[in-house]
Amino acid sequence: MAIRDILDPRAIAPRASGGTKRQVLSIIGDVAARTLGLDSETVLDALLEREAAGSTGVGGGVAVPHARIEGLDRMRAVFVRLETPIPFEAQDGQPVDLLFALLAPADTEADSSHLRALAKVSRLMRRAELRAQLRQARSAEAILALLEREAQPSAA
Repeated sequence: MAIRDILDPRAIAPRASGGTKRQVLSIIGDVAARTLGLDSETVLDALLEREAAGSTGVGGGVAVPHARIEGLDRMRAVFVRLETPIPFEAQDGQPVDLLFALLAPADTEADSSHLRALAKVSRLMRRAELRAQLRQARSAEAILALLEREAQPSAA
């Protein structure tokens, strides 16, 4: 899975603002609606349902919200960088400012690709140097370039 296969540059919000988890997940829904043609409320509801099962805040200021969405034909992603970190009930208790949301097709045939994408993104976002660079990047294109570079097999 190449990052560009799931993350369109238009699905990157490099300077978003939201004070609560719900507001930030709503931003992800809005970006998904605008760039992927999905219904923003459907995305928000699916993300909130997943968060109710346990926070997707993985630590280091990162969350990897994910959900299955009816109408998707393949794995897609939305990346949001918040201007101000927010409480997210992360594993390490730290507020979150980097969100890499994964949206998977609702069908069960997508199970393995969903889990592989989730594992890859989680490994990628554990890298402290990458997180620091993502926080300094000034554009969606710069964020995408960093993610693509770090996701290359030689960078693993």
